[in-house]
Amino acid sequence: MRRRLAAGLAAVAAAAAMTACGSSGGATSTSGGGDLVVSAASSLTGAFTQLGRSFDGGAVRFSFAGSDQLAAQIRQGVKPDVFAAANTRLPQALHSAGLLGRPVVFAGNRLVLAVPAGSTKVRGVADLAKPGVTIAIGSASVPIGAYTRTVLARLGAARARAVLANVRSEEPDVKGIVGKLAEGAVDAGFVYVTDVDATNGKLRAIELPVALQPSVAYGVAIVTGAPHPRAARRFVAALLHGAGAAQLRAAGFEPPPAGAR
Repeated sequence: MRRRLAAGLAAVAAAAAMTACGSSGGATSTSGGGDLVVSAASSLTGAFTQLGRSFDGGAVRFSFAGSDQLAAQIRQGVKPDVFAAANTRLPQALHSAGLLGRPVVFAGNRLVLAVPAGSTKVRGVADLAKPGVTIAIGSASVPIGAYTRTVLARLGAARARAVLANVRSEEPDVKGIVGKLAEGAVDAGFVYVTDVDATNGKLRAIELPVALQPSVAYGVAIVTGAPHPRAARRFVAALLHGAGAAQLRAAGFEPPPAGAR
């Protein structure tokens, strides 16, 4: 009984947080039937906010957080209209559980090693294993953390262990990693190139060798029983071939990776 009550309270709290998050950004237009609610990975904040301002399908409210956290909210009963994740695994899992419609891939991205602008302590992946270097990465459950671990696995077991020994912070989303870097709390971190671009020069991106680069694909789907299905379909369509696609490219996102599903 207590577990069910706790789960219910968590879902209510998540719904309240989603509403508050959208309210802080403000609705972008008016809609008599209520606002379209979009739960999206934190790395999509800039591009989606711009899309929300120009979206002609009604007012849009966003909830930005780690993709895994947003997926957990949907499993707990929170019902946004659209879920956009920084991977395809989470939308596909929710679709298999009957909680989402069929996901589609709408964008790609690129993982980079980010360092504070002007810092020379870390010049490449090889420096991450050196004594005294401090690193921030995403937690294993969030897409940025999973992509990072793919990179580390390709280094080989010994080098991966050496790098992980220098990790000082595992963040719940990519914004946490960017924050640690901007504060100078760590020397380096793995983030998306679009997150570095959004810092307006505060961070510098170090490109990864092609052999280490994971395939980064973003998936989106309409939530089963979405309160605003027509507006949700228009929003997803905009991501695929409309204003949303243009906003994503302007923010540095790439087209969907070949073969991504």
